[in-house]
Amino acid sequence: MSRLRLLCTAAVLTLAANANASSFIMTTDSIVGALKATSDATSDATSSLRDNKVVQAARDDAASFVASEGAIRGVKLESALAHIRQQAPQLAIATDAQLAQAILAI
Repeated sequence: MSRLRLLCTAAVLTLAANANASSFIMTTDSIVGALKATSDATSDATSSLRDNKVVQAARDDAASFVASEGAIRGVKLESALAHIRQQAPQLAIATDAQLAQAILAI
């Protein structure tokens, strides 16, 4: 009788381990897929802005804005911020300071 219980316990543990492993794999696949989609969207947005003349022209104004902690707002920076928010709606929630830093980074 104890052999039967031991065999049943081993079978249940094996099934439970397989269920947990497949659940873990499905969860990580979902998370990785979501991160990849977000990364691709952000990459597409920044690469299209990287080559934009309006954004490139605002680099000096962005540097002044960041250095003065928002006190100096140049016309080219204002134009670039409006352009970025129009071209990349997913970046519309970013603050002016975040976008100015992004302009300096690209």
